[in-house]
Amino acid sequence: MTASSPLLQDRPLDLDPERLPRHIAVIMDGNGRWAKQKGLPRIRGHQKGVDALKGLLRCCDDWGIPALTAYAFSTENWGRPLEEVEFLMTLFERVLRRELREMHEKNVQIRFVGNLGALPASLQAEIDRSMAETEQNTGIQFTVATNYGGQQEILDACRAIARLVQEGRLAPEEIDEAVMEKHLYTKGLSHPDLLIRTSGEMRISNFLLWQMAYAEIYVTSTLWPDFDRESLHQALLDFQGRHRRFGKL
Repeated sequence: MTASSPLLQDRPLDLDPERLPRHIAVIMDGNGRWAKQKGLPRIRGHQKGVDALKGLLRCCDDWGIPALTAYAFSTENWGRPLEEVEFLMTLFERVLRRELREMHEKNVQIRFVGNLGALPASLQAEIDRSMAETEQNTGIQFTVATNYGGQQEILDACRAIARLVQEGRLAPEEIDEAVMEKHLYTKGLSHPDLLIRTSGEMRISNFLLWQMAYAEIYVTSTLWPDFDRESLHQALLDFQGRHRRFGKL
């Protein structure tokens, strides 16, 4: 996809196409507060949040951003009220079933990361189907972190590497960043250049702890359901105004 592609024509002219992030990660915070402000049940906030995520995915694709990772459900989210958790699981499954065909037609490659084995069996089946059907797609990489925790990911990687050492298949001195990368949930996925967090919270909430080492962080007070193309435009302008040194001078 080139800058002259019709899909890219609506990219704001004040954005430098050569300095766009290659990978955006987003913490979609504020669904419940959005609903409360409008006197609606929390589930309406989550439903509206799905629309916002669809819009962001479409926008990233249109503007030439190759990868988007969304934090959909953390390992800590199981502590929410049971009714809300059950609704979210049903919502994820329903959205996947409804949207898969369109995403496949748009050449989106779908990937889920996290402890997927703890999810309901019917949702696991939809996840497996969506990843299998889009595995060969060459468009935007859309990763959904579901039942995901950054600390758990690192622990799981360390345990897998320890087993290799114990079995004599890997020497301790051979353990490096590349070995670690191969055992993360995100194996094969580039690190995010930009993390966007909505609702004004100033933390990363156990999200992609290894992968965020040098990501630029952009926090907006906008609640997630209201995050739109103009919101992304402002985030990208901020990103392009920074000088990324990666610890160097």
